[in-house]
Amino acid sequence: MSVRSSSVAIVVAVAVAGLVTALKDRPALRDMLGFHWVSEPAPQFMLMGRVTGPEDSPKPHVDVQAIADRLQAATLVAPLPQDGEEAENQVTVAQAGQQQPNVQPASPAQPKVDESALRYFASRGDTARLQAEIARLRALYPNWVPPADPLAIPQGGDKQLEQMWQLYSEGRYAELRKAIADRQASEAQWQPPPDLLDRLDVAEARARLVNASDLKQYATVIQIGANTPSLLTCSDIDVLWRVAEAFAKTDRAPRAQDAYVYILKNCTNPQERLATIQKASALLSYATMQDLLGLERADGNGGREFDSIRNDLARRFVAAGNDDPNLAVAPTYLSIVQRLAETEGLASDSLLLGWYQLRRENYADAEKWFRAAREKEDTALASQGLALALIAGKKPQEAEDVIYKWRGASKDATATYLAATANLMALQPPANLSEEVLSRVATEVIARKYVPTAQQFGWFARTLNQPQTAARWFETALRWKPDDEPSAYGLAITRQQLRDRAGVAEIQRLWAGRSERIAQLGETTSRTTTMPPLPAAGQTLAPEAAPPTVVRAPTEPPERESPPARVEALRQPVMQTVTVRRGARQLRGCTTTVNAELLDPETALSRGWCLMDINRPMEAAKAFEAALAAPNRKTREDAAYGQSLAYLRAGLSNNAAVAATKAPQTQQRAAELQVAILADRALAAFDAKRYREALIYLDQRAQLRQEPIDLLVLRGYAYLNMKMYGDAERIFTAAAATGSKDANRGLADLKASTHPDTVD
Repeated sequence: MSVRSSSVAIVVAVAVAGLVTALKDRPALRDMLGFHWVSEPAPQFMLMGRVTGPEDSPKPHVDVQAIADRLQAATLVAPLPQDGEEAENQVTVAQAGQQQPNVQPASPAQPKVDESALRYFASRGDTARLQAEIARLRALYPNWVPPADPLAIPQGGDKQLEQMWQLYSEGRYAELRKAIADRQASEAQWQPPPDLLDRLDVAEARARLVNASDLKQYATVIQIGANTPSLLTCSDIDVLWRVAEAFAKTDRAPRAQDAYVYILKNCTNPQERLATIQKASALLSYATMQDLLGLERADGNGGREFDSIRNDLARRFVAAGNDDPNLAVAPTYLSIVQRLAETEGLASDSLLLGWYQLRRENYADAEKWFRAAREKEDTALASQGLALALIAGKKPQEAEDVIYKWRGASKDATATYLAATANLMALQPPANLSEEVLSRVATEVIARKYVPTAQQFGWFARTLNQPQTAARWFETALRWKPDDEPSAYGLAITRQQLRDRAGVAEIQRLWAGRSERIAQLGETTSRTTTMPPLPAAGQTLAPEAAPPTVVRAPTEPPERESPPARVEALRQPVMQTVTVRRGARQLRGCTTTVNAELLDPETALSRGWCLMDINRPMEAAKAFEAALAAPNRKTREDAAYGQSLAYLRAGLSNNAAVAATKAPQTQQRAAELQVAILADRALAAFDAKRYREALIYLDQRAQLRQEPIDLLVLRGYAYLNMKMYGDAERIFTAAAATGSKDANRGLADLKASTHPDTVD
């Protein structure tokens, strides 16, 4: 090697060493040397590791020899002539410090520059890749000057190559592969430009990735992306989106988040950044989205770059809260959706808020928003939500009415309607249902074979003292679901009430070892009667063919024009119809207020009777409740009996019926309570102007005990208000024959109603 060559080599080696150190922070230098991270000067997203950015880009592979060759070629290029000097008299950069006379540098031959790619990128309007190609050619050919107008580059150089670029630009990759192979076969020395081959490989990989993404072959998408990292740059944002989606769809949310973070940290196109957040919000969790939104930038106008989609994001986040009741959505987003619901008037916004509040058991707020949604647009979803809120709020009657129209819209709507019917029939006190409502509820129960409502129909019939109807409902529920123990128990006590001993024995045989209360029922039949238990109010129940008899609730007749009946004088405490037998009780000490729960059962029982004697029934009821905890069976029986009497005196007949079920009662006590409860219910129905219902209670009572004159007069007034004047006259006349002043007053009211002109 000559001294000159050795000097050049030393200079080149030093330059290379410095260059390798500077490459990381000198993108312009990389471009000049034709060294690129990928096919364009932008950082790339690494699939196999964490997200990379400008500050932590992957280390490149440095071809030192190639760089040395380029530097050496650059040092041997003679500078342009200056001040009339001849070019051949100039020395090279390497010889500037030590000139050697009579040594002339050899002028290296410049290869012909292939500018076909420049023309191609210019014709496509791909400015980024055009500039990358110019930088590459400058690094290869330092003296090359790019054309001012790449489109003006003549096409006469290599027609076949230009056709190949054309095939590439049109995406006809298979034809391009064939054209390359054909030319290599015909021209053994011809080699396609490496840039064309690289770009073709990448383009084919991209096409495969997009196809796999469209076919939801997400594992293939990830594999292609890993094998072709040059695709994963900001210049092809769609590929990054597809890779992120593939990660999310394969349960690798953290890697999907990495991809979106890479975009938001490195890519600057505003529209693409906005679309990135939109796509991410459809795939990632609420918490992850808050991290991504932390990378939001100012828009330069005093706002934030994602303000235009803030409303939609808030809606999406509230919807996520609907799916997960444990997710606490930020109040800011709830406020946005609430403002939208109030200002834009969309039913969908009100529905979002309704479901969000319902899932968090804020039933009043949920009801408010569901009602608002139904006012804007009555849909199955809005009605279903409102019905659920009403059921939870102990309003099953309105819930049934709201959802009935949409009961067949979906499986969820049907389930909601049936739940409403079960809770409606389980109300305590029983709801006053019209014939229409009872009929349609029964029809749906039959069609759906819904056991819970069928069972509740049985209990409902028992409250109306219709044991035959109740038995049929319980039997029907058991046909649909033979292992429904509550229906079996209801049927057993109903058959016991009907004195069907064989029927009770059969149920006990079928349920032997499965129900203790059914087994114990027979033990008390000879000396006690167990009052039917009533289902808890507000109980949510579930459906199934219908019994031959449907319970019908009495409908309210039109009000009569005659003066209202005066029945206040008839009101005597129903307690007077009950024979009370109890032991000695302590009268002293019950005038002061005492927490009955702190007393022992026997003391609480005595205090209860004492409070009854001084007419403080509600306090007595609490004392009897405490006495029900006694281990002694007799004490429990007396406590249940006393609590029933207390509630009757307070006018709470339904509570009295429930209290009577808390312990078995003797037949005499059970009959006394039944008579008193029916009388009280008749008076309550009359006061509520449900005259037909009052007559039903009176008829039921009359089957147990002869009707006293005061209730006979009440019956006459019920007939009078229903304009059944013949029956009213018959009843009043019979009662007046006993000397009843109230009956005579009833005859006068009857005359005033039928012959108003003859009344003085």
